[in-house]
Amino acid sequence: MTETPPNTLQYRFDGPEDAPVLVIGPSLGTTWHMWDRQVPELSKHWRIFRYDLPGHGGAPAYPAAAVSDLADRLLATLDSVGVQRFGYTGCSIGGAVGADLALRHPHRVAALALVAASPRFGTADEFRQRGVIVRSNGLEPIARTSPDRWFTPGFAAAQPAIVEWAVQMVRTTDPGCYIASCEALAAFDIRTELPRIGVPTLVLVGAEDKVTGPAEARTLVAGIPDARLALVPGASHLAPVEQPAAVTDLLLMHFSTAWQDTLASIPAPPPPGFAAPFAPVVPVAEITAGTGLPDASPAGRDNRYERGMKVRREVLGDAHVDAATAASDGFTDDFQELLTRYAWGEIWSREGLDRRARSCVSLTAVVASGHLGGLAQHVRAALRNGLTPVEIKEVLLQTAVYCGIPAAGAAFEIAQSVIQEETTPPASA
Repeated sequence: MTETPPNTLQYRFDGPEDAPVLVIGPSLGTTWHMWDRQVPELSKHWRIFRYDLPGHGGAPAYPAAAVSDLADRLLATLDSVGVQRFGYTGCSIGGAVGADLALRHPHRVAALALVAASPRFGTADEFRQRGVIVRSNGLEPIARTSPDRWFTPGFAAAQPAIVEWAVQMVRTTDPGCYIASCEALAAFDIRTELPRIGVPTLVLVGAEDKVTGPAEARTLVAGIPDARLALVPGASHLAPVEQPAAVTDLLLMHFSTAWQDTLASIPAPPPPGFAAPFAPVVPVAEITAGTGLPDASPAGRDNRYERGMKVRREVLGDAHVDAATAASDGFTDDFQELLTRYAWGEIWSREGLDRRARSCVSLTAVVASGHLGGLAQHVRAALRNGLTPVEIKEVLLQTAVYCGIPAAGAAFEIAQSVIQEETTPPASA
């Protein structure tokens, strides 16, 4: 296999070269082999294109921290082999990629099947916490608990070889790419955009899926105009592995009917330079003419507030921000707005330093000020921003020299407690 460029994905084809192409996407922590049991039958009807996520299955480790980035890399790969129009099915994050394609490149997708997918995967905090665990402990805790998330207890007990195969897939994944995929899922939220998915869609879910279960599937079906639900009994998150025959039959039925209905009227690709009405160009910053200063108009303030709230949630987590805003009242509302707009919408949003560097500065500044009441939240933020416990230790050691031993000692005590809490894997990570 030739080397995969950074802007493309590792892939393979199965099936006749002259058949329509069906693209199949994997879930987080798996490889294209999760679809092995579907390929023999599906490849009788379509040319199957399977791909691996970055750093999965031996693919080059070029992390992608957004679902749209994965979708763009997939399109670049398909363009490189001359595939323009295709059907698409994907599991979990693979489903998210398919939904993104259907939203941003509807002329490319003939029909869609979303397996174990969701318009929003849990909460952003959950996936960023998983990234902290991997950064601190490696992938072993995730690998050990993957069977609990992926399979029903009965299947796991009866199929130990498949369970071990699943664990090994996770163990051989590049940690940095796994963390980036967690970030991609943390940021993914298309709940308000579902009505714009205009292709025939099958939403397939295991009846016992505890990760993205029937409730999430029904949300997809309720939001997508041309969607139907398929519930697979006796299956959890990796339904294609646990109930291969049922999943194969459902995909055959869906793509044999829904796809054919679309072939008679294939919309032409948009002309070069076309800007989709649902993808407005957003300026990086609003600038007041002739001053170089941030826009002080009400629209400019709103832009900074919205940008600040997004960054604040990404750095501190939804739970912390929700608690802070819920505790606010008429007396403190203005302060919360100032904090969001100024600290997060202006300073934390600047491009001069990345978030890791800003966390180092913040930790040092809090210790130097002696106001350690906010240190715990900044330690949590530092972990979420990519600092390891060792790097946080080095920052605090530096503060001992410049801020004093007593201040650093108190900071170490707080940080130690937070790091233990945040990096200890739960019973089912």
